[in-house]
Amino acid sequence: MPDSPREPSDSTQSTRKSLDSLIRHATDSAVSWITLDRPEAMNALTWDQRERVITLLASASADPDVRAVVITATGRGFCAGADLRGAPAAGERIPGDVARTLRLGAQRLVAAVLDCEKPVIAAVNGTAAGLGVHLALACDLVLAAEPARFIEVFVRRGLVPDGGGAYLLPRLIGPQRAKELMFFGDALTARDAERLGLVNRVVPPEELERTARAWAERLAAGPTRALALTKQLVNASLDTDRTAAFAAEAAAQEINMTTTDAKEGVASFVERRGARYRGR
Repeated sequence: MPDSPREPSDSTQSTRKSLDSLIRHATDSAVSWITLDRPEAMNALTWDQRERVITLLASASADPDVRAVVITATGRGFCAGADLRGAPAAGERIPGDVARTLRLGAQRLVAAVLDCEKPVIAAVNGTAAGLGVHLALACDLVLAAEPARFIEVFVRRGLVPDGGGAYLLPRLIGPQRAKELMFFGDALTARDAERLGLVNRVVPPEELERTARAWAERLAAGPTRALALTKQLVNASLDTDRTAAFAAEAAAQEINMTTTDAKEGVASFVERRGARYRGR
């Protein structure tokens, strides 16, 4: 007979509980809420916290009962970047280690947001720095509280931007503005970020959660597969030529027309009533 499953050790249970308390998660009204909850460290992400966020995003993609995601945080900071103190112990560094660490770490996190099959909203409550900026900008929609700041902090440390920053920023605001932010590393206010097009809307702090909830629940009531396909088309649009883009659009329409929601959308139009989407 196979061995019976063993109960997790006390240390494993303690680690799991500790990690769960640092990355809070709840699903409410078909919205997955991922909350960074390490305010004393300005929500800098350790290795295991990053893995937890990636796992939660993958779970949101696979769960038909989740139809939108919100990433937010507690305290004065949204995310101060990566906290390398939480990384697994490493031996002597050899060529390739740094690139591999980025591929498996910061880049995987940003890719998990970009590739999530549900719309993802960033509700930026406070300072976003380094990887924290790129985590927010990878989201499909960005809400920011008035005190929020966005800082491309890498240059201050003599580092090259990572976490997809040099990919994301030029696509959002153009290469000249992107270089200005990355070359100088100055803090960008929420209002200036909105003016540049990095933020969809700035709200008073006390209205951030309410606004994020309203947006997320509106998305969660929409045609989930159509939104996923739209997200894929838009994210790929700047990396392809017209012929490939038109082909991808046609393929997305072909796929989407097989969904229950597409049929409901057409039927509701013909019957002159509001659509009742199920995310199927």
